[in-house]
Amino acid sequence: MSKVYLRINTSVGKEKEVRDSLRKIKGVTAADMVTGRYDVIAIIEEESYENTFKTVQDKIRGIKGITRTETDLVIE
Repeated sequence: MSKVYLRINTSVGKEKEVRDSLRKIKGVTAADMVTGRYDVIAIIEEESYENTFKTVQDKIRGIKGITRTETDLVIE
């Protein structure tokens, strides 16, 4: 099982749209708007890190309004 925290910056005013789009993606177990350096933080859990990265690359990074992502692997 793999788990990552995905920190996301969005275009101004797109935070809710991005959060709502993330919540519809299989493997995304949480997506919340936050204050601070990032606009949205999501938790992604998949069977393997390979599947997790495929979800990030193929489904998440293409969401309109996302300008930047950072992925943090949970190691324990």
